[in-house]
Amino acid sequence: MQYYFRSLLLMGLFFNYNPGGSAQENPEKVDRKPVAAGRFYPADPKELRSVLAGLFSDAKPKTTRNVIGIVSPHAGYVYSGKVAASGYNQLDPDRDFENVFVIASSHQVSFPGASVYNRGDYITPLGKVEVNIDLANELIGKNPALTFNPEADRTEHSLEVQIPFLQYHLKHPFKLVPIVIGTQSEAICLEIAKALKPWFNERNLFVFSTDFSHYPSYSDAMLSDQATCDAILSGSTEKLMKFLNESKDKSTSNLMTNLCGWTSILVMLDLIDREPDLKISPVQYLNSGDSKYGDKAQVVGYWSLALSRSDSIASQISQAPPFMFTRDEKTVLLKIARNTIEKYIREGRIPDDNPASYSESLKIHAGAFVTLKDNGRLRGCIGKFTADIPLYKLVRQMAAASSTEDNRFEPVKINEIKQLEIEISVLSPLKLISSPDEVILGKHGIYMKKGPRLQPKEDGMLKNFWAIAHAIKQVLAGEAGRMPNYSSMKPVCFPNKISTSAKINVGASFAYLRIGGLSELQCRIIYFSQNLSDNFLEAAG
Repeated sequence: MQYYFRSLLLMGLFFNYNPGGSAQENPEKVDRKPVAAGRFYPADPKELRSVLAGLFSDAKPKTTRNVIGIVSPHAGYVYSGKVAASGYNQLDPDRDFENVFVIASSHQVSFPGASVYNRGDYITPLGKVEVNIDLANELIGKNPALTFNPEADRTEHSLEVQIPFLQYHLKHPFKLVPIVIGTQSEAICLEIAKALKPWFNERNLFVFSTDFSHYPSYSDAMLSDQATCDAILSGSTEKLMKFLNESKDKSTSNLMTNLCGWTSILVMLDLIDREPDLKISPVQYLNSGDSKYGDKAQVVGYWSLALSRSDSIASQISQAPPFMFTRDEKTVLLKIARNTIEKYIREGRIPDDNPASYSESLKIHAGAFVTLKDNGRLRGCIGKFTADIPLYKLVRQMAAASSTEDNRFEPVKINEIKQLEIEISVLSPLKLISSPDEVILGKHGIYMKKGPRLQPKEDGMLKNFWAIAHAIKQVLAGEAGRMPNYSSMKPVCFPNKISTSAKINVGASFAYLRIGGLSELQCRIIYFSQNLSDNFLEAAG
């Protein structure tokens, strides 16, 4: 273990410039061999497994749920390994990730944008990890900020040291997407984040590699690293950059940098921008002075952080069993909706309920939409995909909103109330799907999102569900670079009974289509969309 020396802390603060090249045609496959083994971590597989076992044994246990990303340090394992293991401990080892994106900032060379390794697989003493070369080529081919630079990976340790932790901790094989950032431009970091956004979801894991303060005293490092962590936890790129810039003017003795991988963290913050359901949580802090191999006069700081989705959202994506409603429960929901519309339009108030008489099924938290029709024509449709209130309350709120707040229509008038047809759709929890073949016409609704930044280039709305499914299939099969252009963020309402030629009532709030590409496809099942209308209510008598 004596190969871990202080020199490991001093690497890579200054580097050379190398412009590299795009190199999108793959030459003969060349696996990337380890360069940090024997220096940052043991080169012997048996010894490496023993070291990792000890690190995970001493690490913080899992305290964070629904983790889709972590921030992990990259120094020698005797210095930062325990902190790194604590971060990886937040991952469920049984999770079956499709891809693991490891994003690191170059310590050796400077170059434009970021380099995605697409020449072969990554090798460590624990074996070979398959690189998703097809995805790497796709990223390079479609995004000017991403390229392949042979110098980026040649001697870079900050990405490599993460891989043995993944190999040891995760039980299922995964495909690696190795990315080394060479730019120092905030604008280019944003472009990198935009390029990665389609894969930033529950099916993939993101690892952001960085150490914190370099070379202040032990006590100064603790203060500096806490302040840096707080800036990151704000979730704001502006606050982080303001803090880092202001820190340059402070006279902390021997402090060379607050955050060596700041560009990687900037990409992370750009990825989570405008996603309030995502949270960054601190896991563990130590610095090299806490290691028996370090001293407290000059240290390097290490944080592990976990990026997770809130329980309320994650629960919507779970594999929860389907729920069903009795005829009486459907009747109650319809009466709630009609009574609410009547009171709200006539008196301007939402009536009170007597929930004590309601079944437990009407008190679940589930998304719901209330659709109003007049002689078969859409008159209003508003709902929510998720809910933090009981179903009966949500139906009451959405009934009032659909009759008065759908800005495509004038508010419902008193003389229209009696002739309104009311339909209620209750949505099951979200279920991630990987193929349009999982979508059943007439039963499933679709929720697609690209991300917060919408850049529509053309108008045009698909007119039937089958066309959407076909477009999805094209994208998933690689036959199209992006989804066809739809009208910007206009919701779409599917009729109760859908055939391959059924028209979509443009504008009703059932499924949202976002323009520019397919990043995440989620499916909700509507369990009683066959007819929760007033006709059903009359038949139930």
